[in-house]
Amino acid sequence: MTDGSLAGRVALVTGAGAGMGRRHATLLAERGACVVALDRDREGASETAAIIRRAGGKGHEAAVDVTQIPALKASILDIQSSVGPVDILVNNAGIGGQGLKLEDIDEKTFDAMVAVNMKGAFFATQAVVPGMKARRYGKIVNISSNFAMGGAPFASHYAACKSALSGFVKSWARELAPWNICVNAVAPGIIETDMTLNSVGRAGVNRLAGDIPMGRIGTLEDISWAVAWLVSPEADFVTGQVISPNGGATIVGI
Repeated sequence: MTDGSLAGRVALVTGAGAGMGRRHATLLAERGACVVALDRDREGASETAAIIRRAGGKGHEAAVDVTQIPALKASILDIQSSVGPVDILVNNAGIGGQGLKLEDIDEKTFDAMVAVNMKGAFFATQAVVPGMKARRYGKIVNISSNFAMGGAPFASHYAACKSALSGFVKSWARELAPWNICVNAVAPGIIETDMTLNSVGRAGVNRLAGDIPMGRIGTLEDISWAVAWLVSPEADFVTGQVISPNGGATIVGI
């Protein structure tokens, strides 16, 4: 394959029951991948898989909470036995946490953020890496955040966990490169999703859009296109990178 086709690949997308994860899943399916939509919401995962199948693609679902590590590992083992070895992993599952002052983040809230946004991604990756090593091929994409680069007042626990996802990428990319496994992150800027609206509200989204040089917040497609490119053959020499579709909100020099 020398283009963006994902034909013959099996892709696992976590948090694929709605929003950004659903769009990642449907786009990868549109490009030929057999996609497993994993989500703790069984109905959401099933609907994502059904959308893929109605469009003529290959869609499957898995209902599991990424914070339940033994269940997550068992589910991924079952996926690889029944659907096929996972070639592509998109660690998308996450929860928001904007609007909380440092002194208002209690231990339960902190632990939940770490469990979903950081720990789930780590152990999902751990579950697919042995097979990728055996086949000497793999694509792993962590969904980080623009906040990981510029910080996030009133969401420090969220920014810290998203920063950890970027840190995983840099370490895993170095560790797994000898097996031809590419590991990257996509760090969205402000994107209009239900989670964003629930966190900051419509007025907050509009206010944030005014600070973006391109004058708008991002769409689901803006992010999913970046994911689809990173997992395609076109990005076979790209690893250890953090790509941030953010309309110029954060511009980082190298």
